[in-house]
Amino acid sequence: MQTNYQPVNQGRTRYARWATTALLFLVAGSVQFAAFAQEDRGYKVYQFPANMIPRIDGKADDWVSFPVEYVVGTNQLRDDSGHYPQPDSTNLHVKVRVAWVKGLNRLYFLYEAYDNYWDFTRPDLHNDTFEVVVDGDLSGGPLIAEQHPNQELPLMDRYFAFHGVQAQNYHIFMPAVGKDWALAWGSQPWIKRLPYANIAYSYDFKPGQPGKLTAEFWITPFDYAGAEGPSRAVESVLTDNKKIGLTWAVIDYDDVNDETKKGFWNLSKNHKMYGNSSLGTIFTLLPLAEKYQPVLAAQWSFSVTDAAQRQVTFTDESQGKVTKWRWDFGDGSTSGVRSPVHQYQAAGKYIVVLTIEGPAGTARMSKVWDVALK
Repeated sequence: MQTNYQPVNQGRTRYARWATTALLFLVAGSVQFAAFAQEDRGYKVYQFPANMIPRIDGKADDWVSFPVEYVVGTNQLRDDSGHYPQPDSTNLHVKVRVAWVKGLNRLYFLYEAYDNYWDFTRPDLHNDTFEVVVDGDLSGGPLIAEQHPNQELPLMDRYFAFHGVQAQNYHIFMPAVGKDWALAWGSQPWIKRLPYANIAYSYDFKPGQPGKLTAEFWITPFDYAGAEGPSRAVESVLTDNKKIGLTWAVIDYDDVNDETKKGFWNLSKNHKMYGNSSLGTIFTLLPLAEKYQPVLAAQWSFSVTDAAQRQVTFTDESQGKVTKWRWDFGDGSTSGVRSPVHQYQAAGKYIVVLTIEGPAGTARMSKVWDVALK
């Protein structure tokens, strides 16, 4: 995979200095910003089942099952630029849906907006924008060089050391014409490309005209996203009921030359949420809705907890009401424990079968040679 990242360090010494700076930042940030905490207002990230992953085509038809109570609208935003005292749907009306799919560390967005004046002619930051800040592990703290706790460091050292590293800021242009779809604000532009992000738009207006836009996209949150590229990146692992830092602002330009008509419609109560994830809001990743869950389904995972002794720990992950478990370890041994630990006597590849019973009947999950031991 090619990226636009251009190395700026002149060897390991410079890179080591960046790493040291990042470590100092994390320590200092944890102390300096401990008084701040993301605000939990009960916002939810809806879970789609694996057979209903949204297509990134700029259309809303595959979001029809998204519950209306989880939509975040303009009524949740405030213009903290001071230009507009309250939302006006004749000027700007926005609806945002956020979803996830278990097993994929992605946040899916459906952004729908009506604007009475779409502003997207210039090649710079002056563009109607959906600005998203995501902090996948809720670590908090500043994420831009301008808010680094040690301002004595050179700006570009601060930039490459941690800008966008532990939390990310996306300026998503609505729409993007003649320029890339987003500014991934930091030293890692690779995060806005496949396989880490994707987007599609649908609209029929020209610059300066009113109209409705639909943008469908996904991004990947990272616990670590460094300037060196994706080889050492650590994706934020998304799981049921996990809380993540997520907030946004809608930047609405209504004149290519008049900044006094610009609105900064913020989901957070803090204007500087764009550079400090502790000043944002919290979203909770919802479990799969009951209507999509099977009545009874067998599933399990395992880990080798002592390779020398060929000891394997099995974990039941079945769905539905289960009253009985039966494990066949593939070596002639069985167990009725829900999540057993088993020691194999010989090296080999094993077929392990879990059979479960419950009021809805029986179900089985067999895995062929997943368990292999020396």
